[in-house]
Amino acid sequence: MPDPPAPPTPPISLAALLAREDLGLRRIAGPDEDRPVHWVHTSEMADPYPYLLGGELLLTAGVQLTDPDAYVARVVGAGAAALGFGVAPVYDTVPPALVKACDRHGLPLLEVPQRTPFTTVARAVWRLMAEARHQELRRVTQAQQALATAAARPDPIPAVLRALAARLNGWAVLHGPDGTDLDATGRAPSDGVRAALARLTRVVSPQPPDGDRPARPAPTSATDTVEDTRLAAYALGGGEGFTLGVATAGREAGDNTIAGIAVLLLSLLTARLQGKGSTGHDSALVRLLLGASPAEAAPLVGEGPWTVVHARGTGTPAALGAALGSSLADTDGDTVRVLLPGAREVTAHPGWTLGVSAPADPADLPAADAQAARALHRAEAARTPLFRHRDAGMASLVDPAEARAHARTLLAPIADSPALTGTLRTWLSLHGSWDRTASALGVHRNTVRQRIARCAALLDTDLDDPDVRMELWFALRKA
Repeated sequence: MPDPPAPPTPPISLAALLAREDLGLRRIAGPDEDRPVHWVHTSEMADPYPYLLGGELLLTAGVQLTDPDAYVARVVGAGAAALGFGVAPVYDTVPPALVKACDRHGLPLLEVPQRTPFTTVARAVWRLMAEARHQELRRVTQAQQALATAAARPDPIPAVLRALAARLNGWAVLHGPDGTDLDATGRAPSDGVRAALARLTRVVSPQPPDGDRPARPAPTSATDTVEDTRLAAYALGGGEGFTLGVATAGREAGDNTIAGIAVLLLSLLTARLQGKGSTGHDSALVRLLLGASPAEAAPLVGEGPWTVVHARGTGTPAALGAALGSSLADTDGDTVRVLLPGAREVTAHPGWTLGVSAPADPADLPAADAQAARALHRAEAARTPLFRHRDAGMASLVDPAEARAHARTLLAPIADSPALTGTLRTWLSLHGSWDRTASALGVHRNTVRQRIARCAALLDTDLDDPDVRMELWFALRKA
């Protein structure tokens, strides 16, 4: 049979109904498992099948019970959740044949004591449903507030994904138009579940044209279950192929509503990243072309300060911009440059190597661009997915490898003498003081003078020149 239509209220668990001590219900047959109960139906028909929708707790006193096995088979065929049998006024006890039939067909059988009218059981079910409905509405409301707050953060897309994963107690992933994972968060599933979710998101992705045939329409959502994990994929409207994937251990009331809110927010955010409705961006570009300064144009596209990110890897600039939460992305050769309005926290992204500048005002963006370029170079040299610019003074402006090579060349005449290099380093650190250098090294001050003179001769330089001292100090630090 097709799945029965679900009522507007969430179901209750059979275990919750059995836990009501005031009802006195007792399970006496059938599988010892919990089942959802969608409604209550009372019938004394010999064959209640035509009147059942599925998911009911069917209550009966057995007025026309003549063939228990046939009766139970029909109830199971109608999709009832459980059977409740009242022991009065027709039967003093539950018929043994009915108990055996429920065990045989796998239908939970509840004994309803004489003191409990069927209307009391029905009232208890409706009350539990009302409580479940209230809990669902409260959960959805809280999730809506959390998602809306996340969408207002400086990094809205990652924040919405984190909020969604937390509210569903699962895993959420945003796929770009090319199918790459732009961002993922939450309880990471197994590799098999990840692969199944990736396949499911392709189902809701727009299908490209095939030869002379136009692009085929795709469903807006799809669901599946793999390894007892419920999977759901959603196409983001206006996002030019962006899709959302969600994996949860189970399904709770309100999950679909919460996911729908997230889909709406992410659709708006990804559409903005694609440049739709980008009046502010266009206005800023026009002002720059007409001679305005960056400081005058910057407020049209976002609040400062600004962070510059240089990146190399796989994917498109728009996809990386979406992952970082900005539509201001460009490509310079094999390097993608992204401009982030506001002092946003940049995290590593799979498939990309990132260099991140320090926050800067619009007038200082050229310097921030140079910082990001140097940071990317260092990230690649260190084989790390992300490197942030650290303000370490003028020494940070020199490439570390080049600095070490220059230091080795400059100090080569004294490199084989630890006494000379050590004395020169100490003497420079103490601002050329003979007495303090001698005391620090535990030698006579004349020995210090002789070693420094020897260094000056071997290096063929004037150690009284402050520029020479500064260069030697940097070289000794890098050597």
